[in-house]
Amino acid sequence: MPSPSEASTSNAPPTFRSLGVIDPLLEALEQVNYKIPTEIQVEAIPHALKGRDIIGVASTGSGKTAAFALPILQKLWEDPKGLFACVLAPTRELAFQISQQFESLGSAMGVRCVVIVGGLPMIDQSVALAKKPHIIVATPGRLQDHLERTKGFSLRALKYLVLDEADRLLDMDFDSVMDNILKVIPKERTTYLFSATMTTKVAKLQRASLSNPVKVEVSTKYQTVSTLLQYFLLKPLIEKDVHLIYLCNSLAQNSIIIFTRTVHDAQRLSIVLRTLGFPAVPLHGQLSQSQRLGALGKFKSGGRRVLVATDIASRGLDIPSVDVVINFDIPTHSKDYIHRVGRTARAGRSGKSITLVSQYDVELLQRIEKVIGKQLEAWPTDKEEVALLRERVDEAGRTAVNELKELKGQGRDRGRKRRREESGGRDDRDRDDDMVEAGMPSKHKKSKARR
Repeated sequence: MPSPSEASTSNAPPTFRSLGVIDPLLEALEQVNYKIPTEIQVEAIPHALKGRDIIGVASTGSGKTAAFALPILQKLWEDPKGLFACVLAPTRELAFQISQQFESLGSAMGVRCVVIVGGLPMIDQSVALAKKPHIIVATPGRLQDHLERTKGFSLRALKYLVLDEADRLLDMDFDSVMDNILKVIPKERTTYLFSATMTTKVAKLQRASLSNPVKVEVSTKYQTVSTLLQYFLLKPLIEKDVHLIYLCNSLAQNSIIIFTRTVHDAQRLSIVLRTLGFPAVPLHGQLSQSQRLGALGKFKSGGRRVLVATDIASRGLDIPSVDVVINFDIPTHSKDYIHRVGRTARAGRSGKSITLVSQYDVELLQRIEKVIGKQLEAWPTDKEEVALLRERVDEAGRTAVNELKELKGQGRDRGRKRRREESGGRDDRDRDDDMVEAGMPSKHKKSKARR
């Protein structure tokens, strides 16, 4: 029988202190306004502090990053060393976000992080790695570049390996790169695999050499959150542009992410929107890394209320103030739909998603509805208002086509210059290109260059 003091606290909600988190990290949690641990943090942190390997499954926006960052930082506090942990992420934007969270939570202990991704100069990254930062956050392709080419750099003393969005990192597109990385890091390490879904085959998990892992799962079904209102708008393919502008007009006071399947449409629609007076900025894989971070920064700060993006923005990014997600193109795979609409209605907040559906997309819509277990509602439209917009939208579309032709010529020269500045890093090996992120089949070409 428990003592009176134990009985009085047995039903108390868990706190970071009761999970075993130390005072320096509790102070940092207070500063970033993390008051109550989320479900995945409650389940994962005690096992992690005991040194167990973990497979963590939780929905988007559930606090997975802190679930692995806090135990790593606590062990680093006890045994400070350089090149202590390496976190792998499938996209550059997610890598920067993870690094920012490590730095915030580790501010009291002076944690040093470095982000290793494509699109930035190899030589600058080599200098940063030579200083032996505590935490490396990287995309797989660029990390392999440094393991092969940066003199004196190795991960032989690594204590922790984290695979964030692990289902994406262990899929076929990353296969050979992940194999090469796992071969050159020590087997005696602690490994965390975190993802919104874990569809990876058991053989791949064994290949990642986990040792008797604990599986913590707080989202048994791959689905959308209850605070998200989901709609569809069924219109002919030729009328998608005008109905997108109609939606942006109707939702003008909201923060909006518009997802497209291709880079071309992301760029084109951002020009159309700006021509019509909407503060829009594009985000896609053919922008330079500084442009990508700049676009994301403007949107996060509220400087731009509309972000037109490919699926590089669908995975893991935490942008607190997104009110609406619009799918200009319906995703080919249902899980990509769930990742996209998961950019809104995060951490208990409400949000809306609207998916434009053409006559060719009805089967895809039905497939998504079956996976999420609910039917989307029809978004109402005002036909007269749409008709009034049509001429202006058509004119803006012609302006966008002409501007893209000019940008294409200028882009060739800039692209050559940027590749020289980046010292030959094989950026395609990050595998965060838009065709892969959009769920489109990748074309495997036989060549000497490894992907």
